[in-house]
Amino acid sequence: MRVLQIIDSLNAGGAEKMSVNYANALADVVDFSGIIVTRKEGILKQQLKTNVYYSFINRKTFFDTKALKKIITQIRKNKIDVIHAHGTSFFLAFLVKLFCWNVKVIFHEHNGNRSNQSYYKNIPLLFCNLFFHRILVVNQQIESWFKKVGFKKVNYFPNFASFETDNAKNTLLNGVENKRIICLANLRDPKNHEILVRAFHELNLKNEDWTLHFVGKNYHDDYSEKISKLIKELDIIDSVFLYDAKSDIEFILTQSTIGVLCSTYEGFPVTLLEYGLAKLPVISSNVGYCPKIIIDNETGLLFNSNDLNGLTNCLSLMINDFEKRTNYAKKLNYLVHTKYGKVAIINQLLDCYNK
Repeated sequence: MRVLQIIDSLNAGGAEKMSVNYANALADVVDFSGIIVTRKEGILKQQLKTNVYYSFINRKTFFDTKALKKIITQIRKNKIDVIHAHGTSFFLAFLVKLFCWNVKVIFHEHNGNRSNQSYYKNIPLLFCNLFFHRILVVNQQIESWFKKVGFKKVNYFPNFASFETDNAKNTLLNGVENKRIICLANLRDPKNHEILVRAFHELNLKNEDWTLHFVGKNYHDDYSEKISKLIKELDIIDSVFLYDAKSDIEFILTQSTIGVLCSTYEGFPVTLLEYGLAKLPVISSNVGYCPKIIIDNETGLLFNSNDLNGLTNCLSLMINDFEKRTNYAKKLNYLVHTKYGKVAIINQLLDCYNK
């Protein structure tokens, strides 16, 4: 089998991380595993294995004929059987399908907010999917959304996390050891960094030597400016740190004490699996697939999104009860290894390709 992942960028993000994870894992079990990045290279390129075929086609416009010709040429040259198109790359995958009719196209929807959107606004996506072999989605809500309009070949498909190619040790976190709260999330609206900043301030954690660390792409826009301004207004600038996107996630998590995710919506956050691999106790908002991974008071603590009091209570409990957080971390680590392990997920993926 000869498989090609297609993704628009390799900036740090869930869909981008999974495209790299799939390309790396498949390289060990299929004849050919490659990844084509269409619009923008990024920090995740560093995590690709040497035996993964890589190409960047620099697509600049919606109908970029030069980029389309490049990708079609590479698909034919490498005798690709299966295209695995992630997220917003669906339209390019559709155009490729018109010229490479015998190639199977698998579309993978990672957008956790898709199930909240109208069908009318998604007509282009739905039309393109009529030409695809199968649709993979990251939670059951999105699966139901597609099936309501008649798509039958739709499967919920779990993510997996891997630190196999994450060997760098460059980022040193500020603050006191065993008192660091980490949030892995790009600085954009649904990730809701503000509520975590406010909870940190409410608990007066600055005076107890705790520090808060945000690791994720900083777009230097109104959202990130608002977060930076809030940190200054609350006078916690010496305790809350923004690091931008980083590639040495495993090393960062080894320096962390508690992992938090505060999103207002999610698909299937790889971040929670990475927290679990790193044996961190976790607090998460109760959205998307999160409650399937963070089972409240068993593998971690859940709070309703935008509920500041709920998050504050969870954070207080996690900080003050070492025994509970140790127990949560052990159970989450076990869940991630047993239910979301790489080998089992890749075998399921190969079954999807072969159907």
